[in-house]
Amino acid sequence: MVKSKARYVDGFVLPVPKRKIEAYRQLARKAGKIWIEHGALEFRECVGDNLNVKMAMPFPQKIKPKPGETIMFSWIAFKSRAHRDSVNAKVINDPRLAEMDTKSMPFDPKRMLYGGFKILVSL
Repeated sequence: MVKSKARYVDGFVLPVPKRKIEAYRQLARKAGKIWIEHGALEFRECVGDNLNVKMAMPFPQKIKPKPGETIMFSWIAFKSRAHRDSVNAKVINDPRLAEMDTKSMPFDPKRMLYGGFKILVSL
C-alpha cells in the first residue's frame, strides 16, 4: 500500500435513497473526475454496509435516514488546507459542475454533513 501524501481532507456524510444509489454513483464519478483533474489526491465515495453497530453512536442515529435510505461516507484528500482551497476554487468555477442540476440530485444537499479535517494519523 502506498502511503498517501494527503494532509487534509474534506469529509461528507449524507443519506441517499437506496433506489437512487446508481444515480448517485454516476454523479459522484463525474464530480470525482473534476476534483482529480483540478488536483485532489483522492476522491472516495462509500455506501453504508454495516450501520447498526452496537458501539459508539451509529451514523443512522445522527443522520436519521428515512425508510429506504442508506448513508454515504465520502472524502476528498488534499496536500494541505491551502491546496484544498485552491482545488475547490477551480472546481467551483468548472463549467461541468454548473451543468449538474441541484434540483435533480439523487440526495437532499440540505441533509449533508460536511467539514474540513487536518490528518492527525496516517499509516
